[in-house]
Amino acid sequence: MKLDILAFAAHPDDIELSAAGTLMKHIQQGKKVGIIDLTQGELGSRGTIDTRREEAIEASKIMGIHYRGNLKMADGFFEHSKANTLKIVEQIRRFKPEIVLANAILDRHPDHSRASKLVSEACFLSGLRRIETHKENELQEAHRPKFVYHYIQDKYIEPDFVIDVTEFHERKMAAVKAYKTQFYDPNSKEPQTPISGQEFLDFIEGRMEQFGRAIGAKYAEGFTVERTLGVDNFFDLI
Repeated sequence: MKLDILAFAAHPDDIELSAAGTLMKHIQQGKKVGIIDLTQGELGSRGTIDTRREEAIEASKIMGIHYRGNLKMADGFFEHSKANTLKIVEQIRRFKPEIVLANAILDRHPDHSRASKLVSEACFLSGLRRIETHKENELQEAHRPKFVYHYIQDKYIEPDFVIDVTEFHERKMAAVKAYKTQFYDPNSKEPQTPISGQEFLDFIEGRMEQFGRAIGAKYAEGFTVERTLGVDNFFDLI
């Protein structure tokens, strides 16, 4: 399966919180979209690997994505190593996306910035034909995505561009709330965490409103770029 957009995340739920609206908007436009989670989120204070996997499946159904996989790297301890880089290269060459989304370049959770750099480097190396990777014993063709964009997470980063996701706001929040063990549940007896209260969901919506205000939209999601974007004329910009 060739995908138009392949989104990588350090943990299941990273994408839902920061870029779900954008992915759903592109799916509605007919694009093929997939998600690769690097870890199973096994160090989370709430829930288990099994519940996190079930929640990711439910969130994927809500978003309507075409593929979701998990590389099962070590949550909290995965390294920026050759072995892990090649795991990501294999996925890039398998799906041949035009666009790759990656974690925030800087964030509260150290996994996020580490994943950001790991995915970015893998996107470049994936285009080098002398780096050999195999899928089902067949040599994979080199492939380098045209664009790598980084979504914005807990820490505020000024976006290089934002995407209007107003139409998908409710479905995005439904996808977030599919992670019942992680986010607000008044009946939960799990330990409280910085993301388990109603105020965190309010923060997510407030961030979307903040990004939306810049373009006259109710809700938007923001991204940073690795290289200068080009357009044909002024009227391609809003």
